Amino acid sequence: MSDAAPATTPVTAPSARSSLTKGSFWNYGGLFFFYFAIWQLAFTFLPRWLETEAGMGSGARGLVSSVMALTAFCLQPFYGYIQDRLGLRKHLFAFVVLMGALTGPFFAFVFVPVAQANEYLGAVVGGIFLSLSLNAGVGIVEAFNERSSRALGFEYGHVRLFGSVAGALASLVGGFIWASDPDNVWWAGSFSAVVLGVLLLVARTPRTPQAAGADATAAAEEARSRVSMATVKQLLTNRSFVGFMVLMFGTAALYDVFDQQFPNYFARFVTGDIDPQVLFSRIVFVQILAEALIMVVTPFIINRIGAKNGLMIFGAILVVRVLGSALFTDTSMLILWRLLAAVEMPFMLISVMKYITRMFDVRISATAYMIGFNMAKQVGIVVFSAVFGFAYDAIGFGNTYLIMTVVIVAVTVAAALIMRDDRRHALPGTDGAGGSGGADGTGGSGGPARDDVPVASADPVVSGR
Repeated sequence: MSDAAPATTPVTAPSARSSLTKGSFWNYGGLFFFYFAIWQLAFTFLPRWLETEAGMGSGARGLVSSVMALTAFCLQPFYGYIQDRLGLRKHLFAFVVLMGALTGPFFAFVFVPVAQANEYLGAVVGGIFLSLSLNAGVGIVEAFNERSSRALGFEYGHVRLFGSVAGALASLVGGFIWASDPDNVWWAGSFSAVVLGVLLLVARTPRTPQAAGADATAAAEEARSRVSMATVKQLLTNRSFVGFMVLMFGTAALYDVFDQQFPNYFARFVTGDIDPQVLFSRIVFVQILAEALIMVVTPFIINRIGAKNGLMIFGAILVVRVLGSALFTDTSMLILWRLLAAVEMPFMLISVMKYITRMFDVRISATAYMIGFNMAKQVGIVVFSAVFGFAYDAIGFGNTYLIMTVVIVAVTVAAALIMRDDRRHALPGTDGAGGSGGADGTGGSGGPARDDVPVASADPVVSGR
């Protein structure tokens, strides 16, 4: 089938200025802010907390991440399909919030006693619980907010920067919390989840054109459009989707695997009286604050160069970070490698969403995100976390990073050969506008899917911008 979609009237992407005037933009920014505050507290301090407070070895710490990834892998297809059927309803998001609110009680009253009895059993229990709100839950948050951004008419990339701001502040404040009592990091996560729940309760989700204006028409039609298993199966045979999964398996996964125990690697090269974890939290604060600033301009860049090229740039930066950390271990150089993530993460986040909404049927955007990004990533984490976790003990961090570099390069090159270019599907008027467009120039269509993939329904559904 041709890539051409049904003829529609092109519309331009929302500008940053128009996004700022929408109350919903700030509400959804708050959702990102308080969710990623929980995320950053957990992933910044979990490796060190497991080592110093729970007394876990490298193998058990790696198992925690593997179990988180495996749990997320099992949940992703169900989460994605259910969320696509729910459309803009909040049920799954509310479940993620509930799990986040239970973080403090879980680590205080469940995890520690179990881990003290058996660290590997504790790793399994902890990994399952954390995945419900983090590894698996993040897909719900991202997909729900991306769909809402299209329905409400603001740029996903701009509202997503609230998550980066939250990460920066959580890293900074978390350093002080850690210094007072490491266990309080988890209670801070519970507090963030409570605020997140309030914001989700009041968040506006368009239900009718009368209630939400013209932008809601597309969202209502998209929600009513039947999402069948046949549509999902067609997605799985899409060449570009397969290449996208390959890329996420070997790059997005290794981004997380590399960062999992990097705080412990970093701590080995810190001299002086300062607590390595406190110093690292301050570095992460600077990195994520810079990430938020870069996130503002990244949509403009991706609209010009294409989402596929943005993903290739992400892979190249990851190679530099991992290889540099293996070869140049002076404290100042390790700080530099960490700060490069400020450029790396925006390119990945924005490119992933734009590639999905440009190349595939947006009616199943949540499914495409869950399977193509999250599931592929979790498979990679399951495979690589345990392998590299034990490799750290067997051959050392430096040699492990060299092997990791080879894997990233090989996967990136393979994916580049498989994935098709998305630039012909860019939204008209996005030379600096910043939309997450669709193949037909409308911001996404429920008619013929992008990249030569037919869909089950012949009726075009425009999820417009």
